[in-house]
Amino acid sequence: MKIIVPMAGRGSRLRPHTLTIPKPLIPVAGKAIVQRLVEDIVKVCGQEVDEIAFVIGDFGKEVEESLVKVAEGLGAKGSIYHQNEPLGTAHAILCAKDSLKGNCVVAFADTLFKADFTLDNTKDGIIWVSQIDDPSAFGVVKLNEENIIIDFVEKPETFVSDLAIIGIYYFKDGNNLKNELQYLLDNDIKDKGEYQLTNALENMKNKGINFSPGEVEEWLDCGNKNATVYTNERVLEHNGNIISATAVIENSEIIEPCFIGEDVVIKNSTLGPHVAIGNNTSVENSVITKSIIQNETQIIDAKINNSMIGNKVSFNGNNTQQEISIGDFSEVK
Repeated sequence: MKIIVPMAGRGSRLRPHTLTIPKPLIPVAGKAIVQRLVEDIVKVCGQEVDEIAFVIGDFGKEVEESLVKVAEGLGAKGSIYHQNEPLGTAHAILCAKDSLKGNCVVAFADTLFKADFTLDNTKDGIIWVSQIDDPSAFGVVKLNEENIIIDFVEKPETFVSDLAIIGIYYFKDGNNLKNELQYLLDNDIKDKGEYQLTNALENMKNKGINFSPGEVEEWLDCGNKNATVYTNERVLEHNGNIISATAVIENSEIIEPCFIGEDVVIKNSTLGPHVAIGNNTSVENSVITKSIIQNETQIIDAKINNSMIGNKVSFNGNNTQQEISIGDFSEVK
């Protein structure tokens, strides 16, 4: 089994946090989004994953090395491919064409999920979906009586289905996908100015490949600050309280569930519920709920909720109740 992870976009809706690092490397409950994603996929694959291929932009050597380590930590080879232009989902996947063979899962790295099943690798293809209240902002699938996907509809203006495509796909034969993606590029077939995966899926369906829906229990988005903070909350609810043995907690209350990283110092504060604190961060005289604070940051006299604070930030809240979003290397007095 191979996992292909297109993640070349910088994540403009999550700025300022994505001005310095790619969105899939933003931590949720102490672990990068992309790492959680591939770990969850490996759990449901039910077979050995021999390669995880990441399609990235110009993110630098340090990011590439960290992604390879993520793959190796799961017993797989880590491969790096580059998408130098934002030409669409089909183009992004095809950048990893050398890895598109045999059983493949394609997973876009801006979503997390909770599921309790084992992938059925005898099927031609599986498209993971989630039942949602308002499907008008998503691509959806339409099913026939045999539970086979018969249509893909992008952002339907009138109701056709409430099963939204969450961005994770299984293909029994990656070569079939590769050939259809290449056909789109060779014939310059675009939709809204980009090469779209859904066009390739439609062509595969018309050639007799049956796609089945794979439903998840919960679909968690990381598209913007509020969504990412909520995802952090849900992951903490699933995983429970995690406090590093090297954390120093003095005269403080931790309301579960929270994640507290290595060498964190917390003094005279109340944290939680649903707070994640990154490594080497200090918090003093503060009350923090439902928030993500990253590494090597100093927080003093803060009263914050539903907030994100980046790496190497110095923040003095002046004991004022706030909801904030502060990127890396910032100073707020």
